[in-house]
Amino acid sequence: MGVIEVSAVVFVNEHNEILTVRKRGTTGFMMPGGKPEPGESPAQTGVREISEELGLELSEDSLCKVGIFQTAALNEPDMLVRANVFMAPRLDRKILDALKPSAEIDEFRWVQPGASDHENQAPLNLEYIFPAVARMLED
Repeated sequence: MGVIEVSAVVFVNEHNEILTVRKRGTTGFMMPGGKPEPGESPAQTGVREISEELGLELSEDSLCKVGIFQTAALNEPDMLVRANVFMAPRLDRKILDALKPSAEIDEFRWVQPGASDHENQAPLNLEYIFPAVARMLED
């Protein structure tokens, strides 16, 4: 089974909801982010992907490492995804409201990490990211 390396960036709003995205041609939701280009660090990948997908400029220093998680890939049968996951800084509601899907992103969905009705969410979100972020928000 092959492994896809990615960086993912978690955004949390003032209601402690997490931003998930659906890429064009898919039905499931995942974190914004993507695959590294040659020579990029995981944080550099996250910053570049957020710029491309959300039109939002972040700095590497603003990202907080959540962890490295590996599980079944959402859109690639018989593949695993290994994700370097980062938390973005809390952003002003005006900035979040101005975000528009671009590049390969078709749709946004804000979800509560502790809710039980996570329809069409990636295994990475359900198994690792939502529980990790829920614990971080409790602290």
